[in-house]
Amino acid sequence: MPDQLLFAAEVTLNGLMAGVLYALVALGFVLIYKASGIFNYAQGVMALFAALTLVGIMDGQVPFSHLINAIFGTEVHHFGWHVPAVAAILLTIVVMVVLAWAVNRFIFRHLVNQEPIILFMATIGLAYFLEGFGDLMWGSDIKKLDVGLPQGINLWIDETTYNAFGYGFFIDNLDIVATVIAALLVIGLVIFSQYTKQGRALRAVADDHQAALSVGISLNFIWVLVWSVAGFVALVAGIMWGAKSGVQFSLSLIALKALPVLMLGGFTSIPGAIVGGLIIGVGEKLFEFLIGPLVGGATENWFAYVLALLFLVFRPQGLFGEKIIERV
Repeated sequence: MPDQLLFAAEVTLNGLMAGVLYALVALGFVLIYKASGIFNYAQGVMALFAALTLVGIMDGQVPFSHLINAIFGTEVHHFGWHVPAVAAILLTIVVMVVLAWAVNRFIFRHLVNQEPIILFMATIGLAYFLEGFGDLMWGSDIKKLDVGLPQGINLWIDETTYNAFGYGFFIDNLDIVATVIAALLVIGLVIFSQYTKQGRALRAVADDHQAALSVGISLNFIWVLVWSVAGFVALVAGIMWGAKSGVQFSLSLIALKALPVLMLGGFTSIPGAIVGGLIIGVGEKLFEFLIGPLVGGATENWFAYVLALLFLVFRPQGLFGEKIIERV
């Protein structure tokens, strides 16, 4: 088999695994948009906040320690214990549920029936608030996140592909685990949306708020539920990306990678988020491999947005989005 074809196959595999993670981040946007019509700009910052909280709990860090020390002149930073990863994840889930309740109770409950642009601006404000709050609560230094996920090259894949093709594929164990976990979560969210009572209620709210209210569905409950699920998705995304590159404030930028995914798949489609993520993941890797050397490289930074721009021109609703027809 030609070397270039082998390289392309390796790049494609890595692109598929990256695409699953992109789809996972995009699902957080889709869930909230379907239930409330809000484009949640803060989804990436929620992933950052969840990862910061997880690391802080695991390390036994005192919340707001810098503020406490500045006010009282103390030197308190840690409680002196370490929390196991599983327990810390469960505690972080509780924090994200409380955050979901607070967001609904203190922000969006007061913005019902407002224009979409107002709701969007509210999520921008929420994003900057959470970023500053996370900085104040846990500090701004880069943190290492270790929840026991394997890392490094997968030797079995390397040896198997070398024996078969004379070229060993470099596939990171962390990417494999992240792909499996993200895929299971995506499948779970699809099952939840399609086959559970709460999932059907969520879709009913998405279709018509007033009709959902008339049959006894609580909008407050559904919105807290969907923001909680989005917070859980953000936690999983934060764990995967944080374990890969460290928990730092640039982690919030992963949300920007989800925007082209949503433009391709459609803002209201869970399958669209999955397919769009895979297209973006594979497309940016192969484009960098094939075209990058001809144009100076670094095409992964802009390829997804150019592809999304083309979709906006020729199919604004995305591959799976609903075409909106307004009668005048």
